[in-house]
Amino acid sequence: MAVEKRREGETIVLRLSNGPVNALSAGNGFVDQIAAAVDEAAGDPACRVIVIAGAGRMFCGGADIGDFDGAPTQVSRVRDVIAAVEACEKPVIMAIHGMALGGGLELAMAGHYRIAQAGSRLGLPEVTLGLLPGAGGTQRLPRLIGAGAALDMMLSGKPVTAEQAASSGLVDRLVDDDVVEAALEVARGAPPLRRTGALPVPVDLAEAVDARRAKLRAGLSQAPARIVDCVAALSDDLAAGLALEARLFGELMRSEASRGLRHAFFGERTVARIPGLAADVRPRDVRRVGVVGGGLMGTGIALALLNAGVPVTMVELRAEALSKAEAAIRKTIQRDVEKGRIGQDAADARMAAFTSATELEALAEADLVIEAVFEDMGVKKQVFSALDAITRPDAILASNTSTLDLDAIAALVADPSRVVGLHFFSPANIMRLLEVVRGRDTAPDVLATAMALGKRIGKVGVVSGVCDGFIGNRMFEEYLRQVYFLLEEGALPQQIDAAMERWGMAMGPCRTMDLAGHDIGWAIRKRRAVEQPDRPYSGVIDRICELGRFGQKSGKGIYVYPDGRTAQTDPEITRLIEDYSAEIGLQRRAIGDEEIVGRCLLALVNEGAHILEEGIAYRPVDIDMIYLHGYGFGRERGGPMFQADLMGLPAVLDRLRALAAGRNGWAWTPAPLIERLAATGGRFGDLDFQDGNAQ
Repeated sequence: MAVEKRREGETIVLRLSNGPVNALSAGNGFVDQIAAAVDEAAGDPACRVIVIAGAGRMFCGGADIGDFDGAPTQVSRVRDVIAAVEACEKPVIMAIHGMALGGGLELAMAGHYRIAQAGSRLGLPEVTLGLLPGAGGTQRLPRLIGAGAALDMMLSGKPVTAEQAASSGLVDRLVDDDVVEAALEVARGAPPLRRTGALPVPVDLAEAVDARRAKLRAGLSQAPARIVDCVAALSDDLAAGLALEARLFGELMRSEASRGLRHAFFGERTVARIPGLAADVRPRDVRRVGVVGGGLMGTGIALALLNAGVPVTMVELRAEALSKAEAAIRKTIQRDVEKGRIGQDAADARMAAFTSATELEALAEADLVIEAVFEDMGVKKQVFSALDAITRPDAILASNTSTLDLDAIAALVADPSRVVGLHFFSPANIMRLLEVVRGRDTAPDVLATAMALGKRIGKVGVVSGVCDGFIGNRMFEEYLRQVYFLLEEGALPQQIDAAMERWGMAMGPCRTMDLAGHDIGWAIRKRRAVEQPDRPYSGVIDRICELGRFGQKSGKGIYVYPDGRTAQTDPEITRLIEDYSAEIGLQRRAIGDEEIVGRCLLALVNEGAHILEEGIAYRPVDIDMIYLHGYGFGRERGGPMFQADLMGLPAVLDRLRALAAGRNGWAWTPAPLIERLAATGGRFGDLDFQDGNAQ
């Protein structure tokens, strides 16, 4: 951590050096170092111009988000430094390379002249954290590029290229070569003082504000609306605009939405670290991956790999199914070309990296093989026995099982240490979650390789231990158990779905199961009825399955799908549900949305606590990331365990005990971990710091 100082004639170059992204950290004193360096250069009689640049691979990645949870003065210090730069009586040139994001771009905009290296990117992504640019961005960016363009940039959170920035006026000069040398050249020409905050209010202000305000959509995060409010307040009084921006930033920073989004931001980084894994463990080299199974899942997995540049060999024993899978892969890749996502050369390269076969022997030289056959233990054991004989002894064997015992599968392999679970979520080429299942004997470097592969193909990998359903599906089972109980007690599918979607789920549970297909769930319930007779489900969902209504793929499920895609309520299902309630002697009652959301959420929390206690999940944040990226849990809501901390664990425990005293109370026995944390004033979030893996 340092501000490196170098004198070049009458110019002083200050180079920011604070870790990989040169974060504007107030908590560690780096911002104060910048302030002192600028002040010293400004007071140096031999200095005529100041150049500020970044060390390493970028100019500045923005403020240190960890400061947001600290004292409010930490954020204020960033604002003070930016104000001091703009007020400097000597020209300050910003030399931008790599990236200038968030507070980094706000610092750059306070300079009097900006030079950007070609290929660099500039943006204000604060909206993605439920915040607004809080260090002058809402007041300075519109003055530079106009209100409409500035609002679009801030509301999307997407960075622009240096070329776009030069075209819009965000930067004054674009260079291909060393940006600091270019800045020194400009410095020798005595650039004028042009303070961004003194520039006039853009002429398109009123029109741009009205247009963007009309497009705002309701949601938990108020950041978009507050960004528009700040821009609407633009006037010749810069100080008033900055004061409003600071006040609204503080309100947003304390909001549930921003806290949840920041939890997700840190969580995605935390789950990549595996507690207890020795520092010298390195992933194996994976050059070619085999995929066994050409169904929907196998096809999606192959696409995910090919899209990341990983060569794939697919084996499907049925020639017709293999041909269909290859056609689907080709069609999807070509559609990306048609939509402008990739060029034809890239598409051709992806297809060239794909080979197919109807014999497992084609996988003899694969570095890693992913089994993606039907979710049946007998079928999977047969495949693994064959793979053990065919593949190299050092090849990793992975199962895409979503519920089955990975250790039982690994027992079929002479060296079970090379077996790991890779549970993709459908569609596998789109869904970001990858549950990486560590078996009893999974080798550390095999686990590390699985996580590295997940990152390589753009997934959020989360490690789970072995249990029925692993982390995500085991919890989802309890969620669905309550959904089906709610149906028989008085709720209807459309009410449950609407309540959960309004609360923040991407899709309600009944629509979700129609999309996934009820046949697999029905098979699992039949198995569980034998294995866990003391934990019954409502029979109402089985009645629907008995009618052959397996969801969207069959045209009928809990809903009907006249066009094959759009869910419509079905009076037949309403009658079936009501008749089932009468059959079991249950008087239906009015059930409010608050009860629906509360029971569904508490079911997730309580089972999540059991999973933590058993060591299936390393940390509560692992569970949260699984639900954000695999189950449509609203990102602003942070995840089920984060929500439990917001409610307060004593309150969670009280609600669980009240439910345990009612109908089907056996399903609500509080997890011992919740009882212990509630008694000691603990939080799930505190457990995210275990084993030195702090957020």
